[in-house]
Order: sequence, then C-alpha cells, then structure tokens
Amino acid sequence: MHRFKDLEIWRLSRRFCPDVYNITASFPETEKFGISNQLRRASVSIPSNIAEGCSRKSKKDFSRFLEIAIGSMYEVETQLLISNDLKFIHKNELNYLLDKLDSIIKMTSKFKSTIK
Repeated sequence: MHRFKDLEIWRLSRRFCPDVYNITASFPETEKFGISNQLRRASVSIPSNIAEGCSRKSKKDFSRFLEIAIGSMYEVETQLLISNDLKFIHKNELNYLLDKLDSIIKMTSKFKSTIK
C-alpha cells in the first residue's frame, strides 16, 4: 500500500487541476455546464483516482485505479484539443498544458508498470 501524498504523480496531477480551472475560467459563459465543467471534473478525477487506488489492498486494484486515472488524462487531453479547436484557448496555453499532462501520463504509466 502506498501513501498517496508521497507519490509524485499525485502531487503533479493535483497541481495540474488549478491550471485547468484557471484556463476554463476564461471560457464562454455558455460553456459553464459544457466542456468547461467536463474538463474540470476530468482533471480532478486524476489525483482522486490515484488517491483512491492507494487505499486498495491489492496491487491489481491499485493498478486498475491508475488505469482509470490515465484514462482521465487522455480525456483531458482530448478536451483541451477540442477547446483549442473552438478557440477557447490559445495554442501557447494548449502546449503548456499538454506538456505538463504528457509528463504526468508518462510518469503514471511507468509507475503503473512497476505495480505487478
């Protein structure tokens, strides 16, 4: 069993959430319950699933929650790309967020491969 607060992947994904909240604050008001809300929820689910996985007694269960977190990461990536397509975020903001997210994805995938 791991202590989630000690995991770098949890700390990085937790720090990623305010980035998503800050960027979506500038989205059109019409997106308040649309992509803005979806992006926020997906970003919050990343550290949440890592933390919940840490509470599981088996490595298989923990690995499954890491898999869910990775799925949320790809969900966020897709939604950021769509937000850029819709001109809600600028290319430089998109690249900044995608670089951070890519780093978290790689670290989590590598960590997950050690949990067998």
